[in-house]
Amino acid sequence: MTRNSAVALILTLPLLVACGTPQERCISRNTSEYRNVSRLLAEVEGNLARGYAWEERQIVRDRLTHCRSYSRDRDGRVYPTMVPCWRDYVETQRYRVPIDPAVETRKRDNLANRQKALAGHAESSVRACRAAYPEDGEVTAQAPS
Repeated sequence: MTRNSAVALILTLPLLVACGTPQERCISRNTSEYRNVSRLLAEVEGNLARGYAWEERQIVRDRLTHCRSYSRDRDGRVYPTMVPCWRDYVETQRYRVPIDPAVETRKRDNLANRQKALAGHAESSVRACRAAYPEDGEVTAQAPS
């Protein structure tokens, strides 16, 4: 990584963190566990429906390509040239993995129970975030004075 790209990354990081409205950030922060459990539950249910799971592995291969090189002519001037060279690249392969249906069923049941337990907290957190950070078009319920 060059110095310029590192500086650019450091300068844009606060902008990426600040994405979203305050309400969206509040909801995201307070429902992350519920969303993770829901994602895992969907994955396990998909595994049971298919009868196998998917996994990924990274494979490094090399490829013949053209690289920039610099040469000098008889007068000593430097000019760029292209020469053949080998470069590594990473390929991601997806492959099937056998599952034990009994284990996946227990996993599904445990995740479903955990999701139900977290649902109440997630709903109350969303209501609290919407009340604390109302957005345009949302009406908050206020007690009459």
